[in-house]
Amino acid sequence: MKPGRNVKPISYLKQNTAQAIRDVNENGVMVITQNGEAKAVLIDNVEYEQTINSFALLKMLSQSKASYTEGKHKSAKQAFADVRKR
Repeated sequence: MKPGRNVKPISYLKQNTAQAIRDVNENGVMVITQNGEAKAVLIDNVEYEQTINSFALLKMLSQSKASYTEGKHKSAKQAFADVRKR
């Protein structure tokens, strides 16, 4: 995903919506500018889902680290023993 290559003004999006969607599907991302400033990013569905999944994984890792730091963890031996009991 290289947004620097696909930067378009908002007027392009207004006049060429169908082409903009094709461009996003081909390139994965499009930065929309307004008055010369980046204001929005369009991403295709695949990129969106990958981003959401990445954020979810990062959140789980962060929560796991916090739990470990707080001492809320079990040894692997204890975890497997608990699983066997169920």
